[in-house]
Amino acid sequence: MSLQPFIAGLPKAELHVHHVGSASPRIVSELAARHPDAGVPSDLGDLKQFFTFRDFAHFIDVYLAVVDLVRTPEDLRLLTYEVAREMAEGQNLRYAELTCTPYTSVVRGIAIEAYTEAIEDARIAAERDFGLVLRWIYDIPGESGVPAADATLEYALRHRTDALVGFGLGGPEIGVPRAQFAEHFDRARAAGLHSVPHAGETTGPETIWESVHLLGAERIGHGVSAAQDPELLAHLAETGIVLEVCPTSNIATRAVDRIEDHPLRTFVDAGVTVTINSDDPPMFATSLNHDYEVAAGLLDLDESGVAELARSAVDASFAPDDVKARIGAEIDAYAVSARRV
Repeated sequence: MSLQPFIAGLPKAELHVHHVGSASPRIVSELAARHPDAGVPSDLGDLKQFFTFRDFAHFIDVYLAVVDLVRTPEDLRLLTYEVAREMAEGQNLRYAELTCTPYTSVVRGIAIEAYTEAIEDARIAAERDFGLVLRWIYDIPGESGVPAADATLEYALRHRTDALVGFGLGGPEIGVPRAQFAEHFDRARAAGLHSVPHAGETTGPETIWESVHLLGAERIGHGVSAAQDPELLAHLAETGIVLEVCPTSNIATRAVDRIEDHPLRTFVDAGVTVTINSDDPPMFATSLNHDYEVAAGLLDLDESGVAELARSAVDASFAPDDVKARIGAEIDAYAVSARRV
């Protein structure tokens, strides 16, 4: 029996999903029409071709082209609110931690004060209008080096809201050593922010080890190459460090050649806690619902197993305890009602 209807109705949380990368063709089209000089097509058909990636480097180029469309606080507010709408109405999300990269907006002319006000206004409206609880993770664009890390840390510490829960590191991994950001993560963690760097997506297990030892990672974004190191898998399982797995994304960026080769089952068999995520869903022609279907196929899950994946995401989140309890109860109630049908 197809799990698609069950997954579509399942209350869910998502922990690894990018703010700008969640802009659907509908949203990108509206932003592109506002800023035709950016060179991003506003036609929906052309956008599909625009979002066809050759490799990870090409994905970064396309991602930054979309970043260039977010030029004003009004653009930012529109993006955030409409992303939240699609998460809640299209994916049945109850909670999401959006990875934001404020540095790329500030260097393009949006003051951090205006940035913070825009996303917060959208967050409050989204919870009121859609029942979706949003939290922020501020990440360093690794390709921009220490200056970007300095700025991102300043934004996190001096312009923090209660909705900011994590500190991350994204962008290319090759040529971007983790050690240069150790002090930034130390200070962020001392201020109560959780460490959630990307690692092991396009590099080997050593990048994950560095993220654990030097950055104090509590969750790892992607972590694909952990499958190559049994000692690392054992360490992740023993310490409870979570892997934020993004199956479709890993195929789109060529981190994994074929979905049949994805190491998700290796992680689970090793006792590592995993969550399922969509990363940059419209850019990869996916959704959280679809990635749950992919994960269910890789792990041979039934409805009960899929519901357990949803609970794992809630448990691994940095949501307030009352939010965790509420969404967990919704998942349980939904699973029970589905069995009765």
